[in-house]
Amino acid sequence: MAPSSFTISEAHEPPLMPLSEVRLLACETLRDVVGLVEQIEPLYVRYSEGPDHDAGGRSLDLESRLELPGLSVNPMTPESWWARPVEDWVARQLCQYQHLADKNPRRFAWLLTGAIAGRGPDCEPLLVDTMAIASVSQRALDEASERYHRAFDAGRGPED
Repeated sequence: MAPSSFTISEAHEPPLMPLSEVRLLACETLRDVVGLVEQIEPLYVRYSEGPDHDAGGRSLDLESRLELPGLSVNPMTPESWWARPVEDWVARQLCQYQHLADKNPRRFAWLLTGAIAGRGPDCEPLLVDTMAIASVSQRALDEASERYHRAFDAGRGPED
């Protein structure tokens, strides 16, 4: 089910204006995000100051100070081996880089699609030819965090 504030056909139409002028759709709930994930493949999340800020289309690896050949993103489309509910995957992916928004209030989560140009230093996909799809509300992020912490041993690693 697509978010009620728009129809999926709107999300598939390529923007007729520069990326910096695209008006993002709004995903108000976790269910809205899952609806897009189920209908648009591949779909990614990015935490940044938004499409306006990212119109140049490249991320910077801060440790090496190298410009990367695309935008750093996190995949929202579950892998074929994922045997749990799509909602669990989406919640986990939304939570993985939420700390970026916590550290910089100008950053927010937004969904996009595009072509993979390579992998970043953390093996994250780097996207080019991007199309911004939707922003993710704080309510949706809160719902994702609640589900993530309920469904997973959040933050648990091999040494824990």
